[in-house]
Order: sequence, then C-alpha cells, then structure tokens
Amino acid sequence: MLNNTCYHWVLASASPRRRQLLAGAGFRFDVIAASDAAEDAICEGETPEQYVARQARQKAGEVAGLIRRGEIAFGDAERRPVVVIGCDTVAVCEGKILGKPQNIDDARRMLRFLGGRRHETLSGLCLINTASGETLVEVERTVLSMRELTDESLEAYLATHQWKGKAGAFGYQDGIDWLEIIEGSESNVVGLPLGLLGNMIEQLSKE
Repeated sequence: MLNNTCYHWVLASASPRRRQLLAGAGFRFDVIAASDAAEDAICEGETPEQYVARQARQKAGEVAGLIRRGEIAFGDAERRPVVVIGCDTVAVCEGKILGKPQNIDDARRMLRFLGGRRHETLSGLCLINTASGETLVEVERTVLSMRELTDESLEAYLATHQWKGKAGAFGYQDGIDWLEIIEGSESNVVGLPLGLLGNMIEQLSKE
C-alpha cells in the first residue's frame, strides 16, 4: 500500500482498470474523467514517449483547471491539497502507436500486426497539485512479446469483446496465454504504473 494519505486524490480517467489498480493500492479517491477532447492525435515529429506524456498532462490539466476555478469542490480541500492523477497508455510496435481500437476490424488489424513481434506499452503519468500548481510528468515502459495468432485464436478473442477500450486491442489482465511480459511493470500494461506512481508521490512529498 502506498503512503498517500497526505492528499485528496482525483483520478482524471473513467477507466475501470485504473480505478481497480488505484483502489487495490490503498487509495481513496474521486473520479472526474477528462473529456474526449483531451485526447489528441500525435503531433508531427513527436515521439511516442512525448505523446503519452503530453496526453497525461492534458488530461490531468483539464480536471485540475475545473478544480482551481471552483467548478468542482471537495469538503476537505482546505485540509488536504487536491492532487489530480492523469494517465495515458498506448502500445508501440516498430515505431507505430496503437491506441484504442475504433471497432472490431481495427482491433483485428492491430492484433495481426502485433502477432509474432515484440512491442512496448508506454504510459505517461502526470500528477498536479492544484493548490501549489506543482506538476510532475514521467513515462513508464514495459516490453512484451505476442505470439503470432491463428485465425481461430484471434477470432475467439475478438468475440469476447475484451479488446474494447484497450490500447493495442488487448488486455494483459484478460489471462490470454499468447502474451508475455519480457521487461517492466505488469500494472503499466493494465493501465496505471503503480511503481512509478509511488516514486512520483515521494517526489511530490519533498516539495
């Protein structure tokens, strides 16, 4: 369990997986999801690491702005600083960013592309202290390997609809046996790098 009781935490995401990870780590928090407008296309010349860092900062910044302007208030805000957590996760293979699939055909395309290859899951993580304005942004990287899928395995997974809303069209937590973590954090692949979050909280506490 992370030492996190000094702050009132707000998760700027509607992701059920991020909520589960944060609650499992012992956090008590509110959820205020950033709008879809906070998700932008990759900019020209932007690396995948820069992209997820920017996305995380934009999501956290949007919600932090609502709190600073008084559009959202909390009963204990005067006693505990409100800190917003923003996160964005993508899969990256051969330099290509794979976000959430738009439909089943898009999911099929992504999984066929990833099959038989190593790829990375990148998460940008941002913490914003709404009282001081302090902002921390970091990126976590996990390396995975996916076996090449047979048509039968691919269609069986697609039929479960578990690919919906997941970067790269897969969820490591779904218990699929054709995916292996080679290096890095499992929680990062699921959607929230808890080890990195703990390190960032320690940095935040030193200010």
